[in-house]
Amino acid sequence: MHPVDIAGPRLKLRELTRDDVDAVHAIYGDAEATRHLSFEPRTREQVEEIVSRSMASADEQPRTEYALAVVRPDEGDLVGFSRLALDPHAQNAATIGFALRPDTWGAALGAETVHLMCALAFNHLDLHRIWAARAPLNAASAKTLLRAGMTEEGRIREHVFVRGAWRDSVTYSILDHEWRAAGAFAAIGDRG
Repeated sequence: MHPVDIAGPRLKLRELTRDDVDAVHAIYGDAEATRHLSFEPRTREQVEEIVSRSMASADEQPRTEYALAVVRPDEGDLVGFSRLALDPHAQNAATIGFALRPDTWGAALGAETVHLMCALAFNHLDLHRIWAARAPLNAASAKTLLRAGMTEEGRIREHVFVRGAWRDSVTYSILDHEWRAAGAFAAIGDRG
C-alpha cells in the first residue's frame, strides 16, 4: 500500500517526507522519549538517514517496512513515528513499534496509534498477526498495548543491548480475528 493515509478520531498515519526530519528528531533525539526504546538518542544526521531510508522503503516492491509519521490532522503537527515491519520468520505477521513526543503522553494517543497500525496490518495488508515489544520498566507502554487490545505473551530474555547492558523485552500480540471481534476497526477510516 502506497501511499499510506489512514485516519482515526484524532490521529492519522502518513508517509514521511524530508520536511519531517526536525519533528522526528524532536522525538528520536530526546532522552526522555527514547528512555525505554532499544537505542540511545539519535543525532539530527542519524534521523535524516532514518527518514531517507523510510522514504526509500516506501517505494520498494514488495514493500516490507512501513515507517510512518503520526500526525494530528487538524493541527498538521507530527506527534510520533510508527513502524510496521513484515516478520520474515512468520507467515502473514509483522512487528510494530512507535514513539510519541513526550508532551503528548497521557492523552491515549499511543493506543490510537496502535489501532491505526492494526488497521494498516489487518485492513490493508491482510496480515494475520502483529506483535510488539516493550522494555520491562515501561509501565505506560504496557497499559497502552493492553488498552489497544493486545495480549501480553511473555518475555524475551536479554533481547536488546542498549546503554551498555542487555535488556529483556516483554512481548504482546493481536490477531486479525481478535481485532475484528473487538470492533476497533470501525472507528478507523481511510482518507485519500
